[in-house]
Amino acid sequence: MGKPHPVDVHVGSRVRQRRTLLGMSQEKLGDAVGLTFQQIQKYERGANRIGCSRLYEFSKVLDVPVAYVFEDMPVNVLVGRGGRGRGRGLAENATEYQEEKDPLAKRETLELVRAY
Repeated sequence: MGKPHPVDVHVGSRVRQRRTLLGMSQEKLGDAVGLTFQQIQKYERGANRIGCSRLYEFSKVLDVPVAYVFEDMPVNVLVGRGGRGRGRGLAENATEYQEEKDPLAKRETLELVRAY
């Protein structure tokens, strides 16, 4: 199987971030949208793409607008697929998306924020 697309990884991480901030388990989110927790895991890792209708369901359950999952997307994610899109010309300066240092991607930070 190929490497997940950086946009799918970003969207999945935003779903995981919001779910964690709400104190919701993967199983509870899965039950709310008719999926297993294993499917939620795959979405959150970016291994499976989240379709439009499923993204809409997640946004309702997580109580955020659909645009929430696309917020704070790094420029280098937009550079993918041959440099098309807004990131054109920035490919040589882009770092790998997986190397981004997002403190909210860490479980400990999310638990601290939720506890606060």
